Amino acid sequence: MNDPCSLLMAPINMLKRIIYLGYYFKELDWEKLNKFIDYVADEKGISYFKLWKDSIVSSLKYNISITEYFLFRFYELSEAERATYAGTGYMYEYQKLMNPPTSRKILIDKKLFLQAYSKFVRHPYLAMEEIQTSDRTEALLHNQTGKIVLKKSDGQCGVGIEVKNAAEFDKKSLYKHLKATGNDMVEAFVQQHKQLNALSPSGLNTIRIITQLSTEDEVDIIGTRLRITVNSAVDNLAAGNIAAPIDPDSGIVTGPGIYSDITKEDKEKHPVTGVSIVGFKIPFWKETLAMVKEAALLHKENRSIGWDVAITDEGPELIEGNHDWCKLLWQLPVKRGLKPVLETYKKAYLDK
Repeated sequence: MNDPCSLLMAPINMLKRIIYLGYYFKELDWEKLNKFIDYVADEKGISYFKLWKDSIVSSLKYNISITEYFLFRFYELSEAERATYAGTGYMYEYQKLMNPPTSRKILIDKKLFLQAYSKFVRHPYLAMEEIQTSDRTEALLHNQTGKIVLKKSDGQCGVGIEVKNAAEFDKKSLYKHLKATGNDMVEAFVQQHKQLNALSPSGLNTIRIITQLSTEDEVDIIGTRLRITVNSAVDNLAAGNIAAPIDPDSGIVTGPGIYSDITKEDKEKHPVTGVSIVGFKIPFWKETLAMVKEAALLHKENRSIGWDVAITDEGPELIEGNHDWCKLLWQLPVKRGLKPVLETYKKAYLDK
């Protein structure tokens, strides 16, 4: 006999998927999408109609965005392989469960984050409202790197971030510039470890480490990636940079750098410096893992966090913690879907 609850859930779930699909269309980058469609149609000989039809059906069936259909290369995958990918809709629901809206504010607001996790932060910073009155402003403007980073406390994906020469500003002009640009905080530029600087000196290359708390509050590492700048001040994939997988045990990069652009080839060496990406060993790896594991237990109400870690010559420090850590950065570098990993934690959490 059919379970009446399951019969009722089917149309409810389909309605949710249709709502998600509407959201995906609303947020579409049409220029990028058309570029991807043209590329796949030409490279794979698949018609535009078939690609559009399959991408929409896949969005409804697997709760992925239209663009993710191409990023995950669904046009090459079997049904079983497609089912392993965690897309935007699934991640929204998972991260809402693990990092409830009532507790994630310390991860959304960078000022609150730096205060809450101050034990793991080395570089100085100030909120915009502190600049004109704080006695720390002069020290920040005269930090040893000679550079400052201006950002929005609730900014995402590196949008709006500016790296400036500190000598350009005094208290008054810095405050005025922040107000004009919409940024509301300033940090001393973090000087990365000399080995990472040799790999790519254009910007800070951070390590993304994703931690997940088990039902017993044990810290599991479910993702380790190196984010690499390519002629960019920020290292986000969305800004045209690359990312590579790191072996969580050794701290050694095990695969090439990938773009979030399917028309670009993977890079075993940095495209500008020529330094080898595959085989690169992250300095202070054991210390880095120990730090994020300790940080993950500091505010256990947020159970699944993507940490951005800077490695300096003195050791690791936290830059940010993300409640909505990127599913692309997690899955694309390893070229496989990782949703089953999350399903295990989700089931254990709901059964508890």
